[in-house]
Amino acid sequence: MNTTKDIDKLIKETLTEEEAKFYDELEEQNMMQMIGGIFSGKNKWVNILMSIVQILFFMVFVYCAIQFFKTEETNELIKWGVIGSVSIMASSLLKLYTWMQMDKKAILREMKRLELLVTAMQMK
Repeated sequence: MNTTKDIDKLIKETLTEEEAKFYDELEEQNMMQMIGGIFSGKNKWVNILMSIVQILFFMVFVYCAIQFFKTEETNELIKWGVIGSVSIMASSLLKLYTWMQMDKKAILREMKRLELLVTAMQMK
């Protein structure tokens, strides 16, 4: 009874039909499901806003990069370089926020699986 499949089978045997259906929803998700998962729940509006702002910062970076390579004056190079660097850093930080949200949801899903496992073991 060491494998995950054996443990999953044991859990499903001890759970009611409704609980077993809930347990099936806790399966490991692929990347697209995880990305879609951050846009659900109570804070979906925050995640949508963060994604929009992240895209805007990236667009500012692209604009600054284009301007940086068009100009020949040193002061302009510094200006576009600094603005571009700050905007790509901001975009990266917002991307990290999104990845942390995905990780948080994965951890919560695993905690629910463990909770069901403990409940199933107690029932036997």
